Amino acid sequence: MFSHVTQADYDVDLFVIGGGSGGVRAARIAANHGARVRIAEEYRLGGTCVIRGCVPKKLFVYAARFAHEFEEAAGFGWTVEGATFDWPTLIANKDKEIARLEGAYRANLERSNVEIVRQRATVEGPHDVRLADGTRVTAHTILIATGGHPNLGLDIPGRELGITSNEAFHLERLPKSIVIQGGGYIALEFASLFAGLGSRVTVVHRGDKVLRGFDEEVRERILGELVQAGIAFEFGTTIDGIFDVGEGSKRIRLNDGRDLFADEVMLAIGRTPNTTGLGLDKVGVQLNASGAVAVDDRSRTNIPSIYAVGDVTDRVNLTPVAIREGHAFADTVFGGKPWSVNYDVIPTAVFTEPEIGVVGLTEAEARAQGRRLDIYKTDFRSLKATLSGSKSRIFMKLVVDQASDKVLGVHLIGEGSAEIVQVAAIALNLSATKADFDRTMALHPSSAEELVTLRTKHASSDPIPEVSAGATPAI
Repeated sequence: MFSHVTQADYDVDLFVIGGGSGGVRAARIAANHGARVRIAEEYRLGGTCVIRGCVPKKLFVYAARFAHEFEEAAGFGWTVEGATFDWPTLIANKDKEIARLEGAYRANLERSNVEIVRQRATVEGPHDVRLADGTRVTAHTILIATGGHPNLGLDIPGRELGITSNEAFHLERLPKSIVIQGGGYIALEFASLFAGLGSRVTVVHRGDKVLRGFDEEVRERILGELVQAGIAFEFGTTIDGIFDVGEGSKRIRLNDGRDLFADEVMLAIGRTPNTTGLGLDKVGVQLNASGAVAVDDRSRTNIPSIYAVGDVTDRVNLTPVAIREGHAFADTVFGGKPWSVNYDVIPTAVFTEPEIGVVGLTEAEARAQGRRLDIYKTDFRSLKATLSGSKSRIFMKLVVDQASDKVLGVHLIGEGSAEIVQVAAIALNLSATKADFDRTMALHPSSAEELVTLRTKHASSDPIPEVSAGATPAI
């Protein structure tokens, strides 16, 4: 149990600035170790993930997928007539769920005896925090967990007419048409869900490929799927200006002189750490080139009493990572159980339609390490698609180290990919080999069984014979 003896001169043992996933986890665990903890949040508990990120996004993704389910039902004998979609109903029900989750966050903090401050807080010194109402609080340790916010990019004419992922969850009506700038997972997820709900979608991206950092074959194949779904792409292009032309329409001027017209323009070109105005400069907390708080492997800044976790550090900007960092910090500083987060094997999903699930190294990353590789992959129609008529395909790829037979990466596109790759991450964490995959009994009929029945090695450019997973037992 944590001792307050050496902290008697401070109001609290820990003051957390930011009530998102990382900050809340750190506060709860520290309090459970016996620390006196106070947490400040100026907006709503839950942070980006719960309030305006992962959770509402996934709810919207579910809504969009019903359109595909209705279409595919006909092949199985179902007749779905008169199905309509009501945007206000989705918004209202989403808001109810977010409010419920925020309440759960608050209740968990209160059960752990964490004091909640509903104000903005800034750093005044190595052990000093000032609240918006002027109250000064002293703390033995300060944790910065303020997350990030959407990057609006260059200050182009009419930039204020665009929306970000924040506003997308609160639009009064579903746009009939939307232009989305960006080529990362946020841009593609919103492009996919808006298209599924019936919007005409155009993606404007300055690069020549989507999803930088993902495996090259995943990048190519998901682009084909999204184009097949009716999403238009403008590559090598940026938006130079946004102009209101009345009646709810906007003119979007591209850098090549062309104009697009749409009801909404969404800027999804990245996120920026929330460090501005926190007072970190007053105490000399170092920031890195991206404006994020620079920390060591124990999440400590150059000021010994100040730590930071989550997106504000710009390490790996994912909610589970922030939670793990917050937990590690609390155990290390207040629990007497020091440990650091392992960033080597982190499963990631992109909730496009179809969805992507990846974990481990891409083929390019593995080759850049000088490894000789065996590549196993398959591309097929699912058993469901044989009756539904869906043209969407499933893609699976294993990146295997030739010398050790260790599976280095798993890359999936298709229904359930996120669920599958979560379990695949366990195997990679245990340093599973291709032989371990091979000796695992297949579950038939399923798409996932293909992961343990792959036997043919491929070069990256090899064509893959078409199969239909689950149609016949693997031989």
